Amino acid sequence: MTRFQAIRRTMGGLAALATSLVAAGAEEPAPRPHADYTETIPGSDVRFPMVAIPGGTFAIGSPPGEPGRRDHEGPRRPLKIRPFWMGKLEVTWDEYGEFRKVIGSNRKNAEALAKDADAVTHPTAPYPDETFGYGRKGRPAILMSHHAAMEYCYWLSRKTGKAYRLPTEAEWEYACRAGTETAYSFGDDPKKLDDYSWFFGNAEKPMPVGKKKPNPWGLFDMHGNVAEWCLDRYAADAYAGLPQDRPAVGPVLLPTAALYPHVARGGSWDDDAPKCRSAARRGSEPKWNEMDPDGSIWWVWDAPFVGFRVVRAVEEQEDLEGLRSQVRKPAR
Repeated sequence: MTRFQAIRRTMGGLAALATSLVAAGAEEPAPRPHADYTETIPGSDVRFPMVAIPGGTFAIGSPPGEPGRRDHEGPRRPLKIRPFWMGKLEVTWDEYGEFRKVIGSNRKNAEALAKDADAVTHPTAPYPDETFGYGRKGRPAILMSHHAAMEYCYWLSRKTGKAYRLPTEAEWEYACRAGTETAYSFGDDPKKLDDYSWFFGNAEKPMPVGKKKPNPWGLFDMHGNVAEWCLDRYAADAYAGLPQDRPAVGPVLLPTAALYPHVARGGSWDDDAPKCRSAARRGSEPKWNEMDPDGSIWWVWDAPFVGFRVVRAVEEQEDLEGLRSQVRKPAR
């Protein structure tokens, strides 16, 4: 049994225990205490900080009348979020570069998966400069597909022995809001966005991470720099099916084998202020990769505004244990 498989089995046992206690009428076990830490990618000197996010409840979405609001940001629904860790910063090229050191091909990846369903796959080699000339050192990794971001998390989990993944859309907004109910985590005035974010008003490309003010929970660049992949499939009416009278616990629209659409959050250097609000959301679409005639599953060459950050659950919910991308075929 690999270390990663052992972690998955242990997490599964904990989830089963919690379920049995609740079914028996016992109180749900109190969450384990957790604290900020810094991860080092084994075999390298690349490090990244993780912030301890407390569990709690909040209302996802934006209220009617919020400037810049779009219909798919509602209806608002109460949610309960379990404690987790979230990357203080967006994943940089320094980190993603460790993943890309072993370059595979679609054929080699397919052959590896045919032999071992748990095999680690790697991005195909890009044909233009994947940084678009925007710079690499300390800057957020861009242009990778939702599939690539998920496979990075799978690789990182195998590499570190800790279960990393993309945040659910609910976790992302909860962490972005950081206990606030205003349009931005710093209030309702978009004129203050310049202090907290790289966006259309002050940037012409992705900028080095962590250079603006953080949100109340110590997370940087949540309102801009690059939009960030979430785990969920995108649906315009995603919130409508959630209960109104009680908080839903850990809701997520699980990804499928389809390349599109998936949720991206947070606004970017190429977006105006309304698209950088806490509730603002978008869904990916094929035009994000029209530049690639082969329909790569690894890159979105027309979306230099998208990147991601990682999370790690304190106690993982059952439907997310060991989750990885199911995408295997090009879009066309």
